[in-house]
Amino acid sequence: MERNEAAEDRGKDNRPNAFERFVDAANQVVSRAPFFTVIVAALVLWALSKPLWGSTTKWELALHTGSAILSLLLLVLLENAGRRSEEAAQEKLNVIAEALSDLMSHHARDSDELRESVDKLREAVGLEERH
Repeated sequence: MERNEAAEDRGKDNRPNAFERFVDAANQVVSRAPFFTVIVAALVLWALSKPLWGSTTKWELALHTGSAILSLLLLVLLENAGRRSEEAAQEKLNVIAEALSDLMSHHARDSDELRESVDKLREAVGLEERH
């Protein structure tokens, strides 16, 4: 069975590195209702602060700059978390497919139809014949 880079990395050390722990923590924070509440509160404070700014242009620029930076950081963190989750799910599916294929191969000795299904399964998920 072919293993991706994430599978190879996890095979060496099951503990996440510092960046992965940070991404997991950030993902837990931003995917919950309190973070949404904080963002709404920040927008309300920003709106109420208009009289304190010298000009409307600076007031709007503050929002645009802050939101662009926050959006970029969140995009990178959430994409990383999603990619790792997808790779872990794919690795599990590959292991299940390999086990199913091996089980079917064991019982396919007397059935051409089952042997054909084994071949289709192995081809579909990219499993190689083991000797």
